[in-house]
Amino acid sequence: MAGRPTGNGNHVGLAPDAPTPAEYERDLYTWSREQAELIREGRFEAVDRDNVAEEIESLGRTEFSRLASALRVLLLHMLKWDHQPRKRTRSWAVSIAAQRIEIEDVLTDNPGLKPRLAEAMARGYRQARTLAAHETGLPEGKFPAKCPYSHEDITSREYLK
Repeated sequence: MAGRPTGNGNHVGLAPDAPTPAEYERDLYTWSREQAELIREGRFEAVDRDNVAEEIESLGRTEFSRLASALRVLLLHMLKWDHQPRKRTRSWAVSIAAQRIEIEDVLTDNPGLKPRLAEAMARGYRQARTLAAHETGLPEGKFPAKCPYSHEDITSREYLK
């Protein structure tokens, strides 16, 4: 049984007497909660500084990816709208409107991303171009190699059916 002494005075069991700190690579959830508690308690000497720093940087990368992803969906529907006028649907216009809101929300929550907007647009467009070719059946060369849309187009061009 757990915690019962053996004949030689050693304890044998499944649970240790004191909780063992979680390992970063094996249990991110528990590790992150433990690290937050250490910081709140001011026990900075016990904080896993390198991995905490990596996780904080990862949060920033996630927000940038969220911005690029919203731009990818927006630009995909803009390309389809422009290259398949006979197949325009209300759902494309709705998607464009929804992604504009998502982009605005990401930038409102993360104003530090504004200087990286052009980079996020380029990344999103590169993916949108490939997806547009696949979804429309048109050759990828039919779509401009670089994003043809201005900031004004992306934020306020009208899309009505």
